[in-house]
Amino acid sequence: MAQDGAVASLAPGFRVMVSAGASGIGRAAVEGFVRAGARVHICDVDAAALDKCLSEIDGVAGMVADVSDADAVDQWFDVALDHLGGLDAMINNAGIAGPTGPLETLSDEDWRRTIDVDVNGMYLCTKRAIPALKQTAKVTGDAVMVNLSSIAGKFGFPYRTPYSAAKWGVVGLTQSLACELGPFGIRVNAIQPGPVAGERIEHVIAAKAEATGRAVDDVRAEFTANTSLGRFVSAEDIANMILFLCSPQARNVSGQAIAVCAGSTDMP
Repeated sequence: MAQDGAVASLAPGFRVMVSAGASGIGRAAVEGFVRAGARVHICDVDAAALDKCLSEIDGVAGMVADVSDADAVDQWFDVALDHLGGLDAMINNAGIAGPTGPLETLSDEDWRRTIDVDVNGMYLCTKRAIPALKQTAKVTGDAVMVNLSSIAGKFGFPYRTPYSAAKWGVVGLTQSLACELGPFGIRVNAIQPGPVAGERIEHVIAAKAEATGRAVDDVRAEFTANTSLGRFVSAEDIANMILFLCSPQARNVSGQAIAVCAGSTDMP
């Protein structure tokens, strides 16, 4: 659940699509949007997580879809836009951690899969979202896109090169789109989360410990040591920033890559 006082001010019936919305940051954002009175449609590749999310959060619709599959993205947008009747905000949240290890040891398949989901998937969703966002902005003067990058798109990330390359790509995509879509009244921003507490970062820590021959506890400690606040961030922290960027309070924020990272100064 989002922290107290974090409900954003959104127009009644605000319409949102969230990729990978069934768990983690995506689900935290969905919960925040619902509390703010938004109508939400999500996709996810995890059918079990999707079913759980839809059964636990009233007023959310969704379907299984892999954002790296153009046909699946088209099907999702056809269903979601029909359900919502338009689009006020697109949240490009879907992404995978990718492989861990020295670049020369990684498989071409793992490299391609990381780029396919983290960059190409965002491209496919963005391409479908833009016409609907333009229609909204033509009427209301404002529509929003929020793309999930990472502080791995701000600093180099040794042994996680595919992921870092993808997340730097998200920043370039975001800033270019902000220039391209600003004249239509569409704001585009990226969020760069620091290490987010939860199952996913524990998998990353374990994989890096194995790749470098170090103890898991030492690697975990290094992640927080590289933050000025000395802690992980939460999915709710990221969700709060997503909702802020979608709100009228952020009406002049566009083309930004905003780190929510407990003051990260480097990648471990």
